[in-house]
Amino acid sequence: MLPIKRLSDRMSVSGWLNEPDFEGVRALGFDKVINFRPDNEARNQIASTEAHAAAQSAGLQYVHIPVTKHDLFTDEVVAKAVAEFGGDGRVLAYCASGQRAAIVWAAATARSLPADEVLALLHDAGFDLAFIRDDLEAQSDRARWSSGADSPAAEAAGNGASPLVTTA
Repeated sequence: MLPIKRLSDRMSVSGWLNEPDFEGVRALGFDKVINFRPDNEARNQIASTEAHAAAQSAGLQYVHIPVTKHDLFTDEVVAKAVAEFGGDGRVLAYCASGQRAAIVWAAATARSLPADEVLALLHDAGFDLAFIRDDLEAQSDRARWSSGADSPAAEAAGNGASPLVTTA
């Protein structure tokens, strides 16, 4: 397992996981893992079905949202991320290096927090992703003009809170 980078109290990212890593993830207090790697992205990665079985065996919830660099800011991916990042418990999202997982988190979070705040959280975690500022601003705009008034992101945007970043 590659190093884990903390984005918020509930949300962290890392590079790829192998089957034995899921027990360690659970021992670190995580409740859910989200796999952003498409199957067959690399020869040495475990398949999502194997990752799912390893996560369940370790007592973790498992979600697979396969994402390529072309999908990072699509409504489908961001909406799934908002749904999966919200809720209770600690989440570890992973991909090959952790950067794609961090970008998807940032896109989802930008629907309820200003881009500058999201970029600051990324920077604090060790990611220099200023180049995605325009994409984050677009996500913020998307939340404002989208017709999802009862979505968690729209509700949070309306009351100034973020379901994706907590300090509790």
